[in-house]
Amino acid sequence: MKTNIPEEIITKHFCGRLPENFTEKNVRSGHSVNCIPENSPTLMTAHLPEVLDWLHDMEIPQGLQENPCAVPILLYDEELSTEHLLFHYDGTPASARLIKNFIELFQDNIKQSKATIISPSFIPKSKQREEQELIQMVSNSTFETSFIKFNFSRIGDFWSYAVKHQCTLLVTTKEYQADLAKVLFHFYKGGMWYNRLSFYLSY
Repeated sequence: MKTNIPEEIITKHFCGRLPENFTEKNVRSGHSVNCIPENSPTLMTAHLPEVLDWLHDMEIPQGLQENPCAVPILLYDEELSTEHLLFHYDGTPASARLIKNFIELFQDNIKQSKATIISPSFIPKSKQREEQELIQMVSNSTFETSFIKFNFSRIGDFWSYAVKHQCTLLVTTKEYQADLAKVLFHFYKGGMWYNRLSFYLSY
């Protein structure tokens, strides 16, 4: 397992299903959560400002572009909250797998969450059943779920929606990791920055 983010700003967690109080714990304490002895971590967390400061030391924010590792990473700022989840489904196997894995990992932390799923309106018929299954899965796992059709083509669109609607956790695939890094790099410490928004990235 390799990641380009420096080891000293990452905390590794080893749980197939995170404990119920995971998001309430002070993640900045840097304490790893070990539910069962796993060979490799199931989640990595990092304080977003530290990651962005690391990116800012580069002329071009390429640090998240090369060979993203397979382990999910969660970047948080002021806090880690599952109050309002924003799921990015684009019809690809990666985004379907991402949502299923997130639900499995965080199922004990999202029972009181509000969830919004954004899906493109051009989902082919062959993917409509999968889309409905994902909506049902999220709905069964959260307190309130809404489903919206938007033809967002850039990760910046999701970031803007999340900021505008005060979402607290954006769930998207690592396919968008490099583009997200550029968006965050551009807006970091600016007027539109929303420090309650965290990012869950996986394959």
